[in-house]
Amino acid sequence: MPDGEQQRDMRRFAGACRFVYNKALALQKTNYEAGGKWFASIQTEREVEQPIPAATSAIGIDRGITRFATMSDGSFIASLNSFKKHEQRLARYQRRMSCKVKFSKNWNKAKRKVQKIHTHIGNARQDFLHKATTAISQNHAMVAIKDLQVGNMSKSSKGTTDTSGKNVAAKSGLNKAILDQGWGKFRRQLEYKLNWNGGMLIPVPAHYTSQTCLACGHIAKENRLTQARFACVDCGHEENADVVGAMNVLARGYRVAACGEDGSGRGRKTPTKPASVKQEPTKVTTREVTHV
Repeated sequence: MPDGEQQRDMRRFAGACRFVYNKALALQKTNYEAGGKWFASIQTEREVEQPIPAATSAIGIDRGITRFATMSDGSFIASLNSFKKHEQRLARYQRRMSCKVKFSKNWNKAKRKVQKIHTHIGNARQDFLHKATTAISQNHAMVAIKDLQVGNMSKSSKGTTDTSGKNVAAKSGLNKAILDQGWGKFRRQLEYKLNWNGGMLIPVPAHYTSQTCLACGHIAKENRLTQARFACVDCGHEENADVVGAMNVLARGYRVAACGEDGSGRGRKTPTKPASVKQEPTKVTTREVTHV
């Protein structure tokens, strides 16, 4: 049997545990109420025929900031910049939230407004990406894109305490712009939608695609002195820089599909299916997840 001091310690411990439990329960309730909706995931399994693409064309895509995606046929998709459009409004509500007592009613009210803006930004970006990837996957059997390492491209440039970063403000703005585009989601959606339609996505090395002349093959950083203009210093060929990049991406995609190279012309082999082999329709098992 515990003595008096031990009983008091155990009661304090039990009370503290109950306090933490109630606090966590209240936070969970607040989070549910702030989201304003519920999510249910339903998973099904079925057999489907291996699809045969209805489209026969191929296209190269160069992703960017000013233009979200430029196609090798000269068309382009303008950037949505969902976060940028609501950045000032979001910052204003975040400042209001920071002035409130944490977990108070006013703090929770301000938090719900911040969450609502974030939800609107995410929904707008998701809708934009789905519409873009659906249109591309339905109209093309092969899509070549740059194999961009988005995580590395959007790393912070602040540096360390010993070594300070360079052009921190400019790099920070570029990082936000890159993340606002949703390049990673774009590639993921494009890949599985092309698979659904029987097409294929081919990532190719990104180096020198915007500096290689389509007319003579000359490679030089001086070929692209501005963001939008390409002018070869060797033969004088001029073109929109993003279109040049997309056409070079498509050319590398053809090399990957035909020869199994990495598309850069250096002969490094990558595992890929021979383009000349015709696949017979087969039954495959897929899993679908629906959010409502």
